[in-house]
Amino acid sequence: MYKIVTKKKLNPDVYLYEIEANAVSKKVEPGQFIILRVDEFGERVPLTIADYNADKGTITIIVQAIGSSTIKLSKLNEGDSIQDIVGPLGKPTEFEEAKHVCVVGGGVGSAIAYPSAKYLFNQGVHVDMIAGFRNTDMIILEEEMKAIANQCKIMTDDGSNGNKGFVTDALNQMMIDNPYDLVIAIGPIPMMRAICECTRPYGIKTIVSLNPIMIDGTGMCGGCRVTVDGKTKFACVDGPDFDGHLVDFNNLVERNKMYKDEEGHQCRLSKEGM
Repeated sequence: MYKIVTKKKLNPDVYLYEIEANAVSKKVEPGQFIILRVDEFGERVPLTIADYNADKGTITIIVQAIGSSTIKLSKLNEGDSIQDIVGPLGKPTEFEEAKHVCVVGGGVGSAIAYPSAKYLFNQGVHVDMIAGFRNTDMIILEEEMKAIANQCKIMTDDGSNGNKGFVTDALNQMMIDNPYDLVIAIGPIPMMRAICECTRPYGIKTIVSLNPIMIDGTGMCGGCRVTVDGKTKFACVDGPDFDGHLVDFNNLVERNKMYKDEEGHQCRLSKEGM
């Protein structure tokens, strides 16, 4: 069992959890993820590790309560425990020799982008960060992002925070004045695809984090297949990070829609009836 040390509500649907996971905290690197089960009846949910503290033996995850398992997780509180955590899984992000980086997050994807930006900033890399949200009420980690970026631009769809527009608007403007050698984009698939099209004319290497349908996290089930440079890859063992200019986004969109009809179903069976 993995004890919840800290729980914070970041916006109406998003929660931060700091969890005791000593072994994971000492091995994790930016870009890696865990798979958890809330209880013995729960499904396996892949979640990127947003932060970690090896001295305390804790990891931090940020979760949007949107499906049955994440809603169940959102009802747990400090002192409660999670049934299973497996990780760290996936390959760490490969930053190579990047010196001038822009990290772009969309919505809850900003929580996944944050650890990469933090790691690079602490290594002395020039890091700019862009994050996009629907409105001011949905903004998360604003102060944390500003603390680890040379400049941080927060965009909202409705302009309620004073910066109306998409992350692509901010990136197109910032690329004019900044010689980026790497862009990292993490968020909804349409956003990551749009970022890749912004950077393609400049020839800027662009990393995207893909989290398609994952089940076992070891590459055995084949559920997380993605097509990269015309070849089949498995996001859980070959990724989750890939060169965005080589990703077949059309294929990724279709695969992610496979279980759309089932996502709205809520089981009404009691545990006794299972």
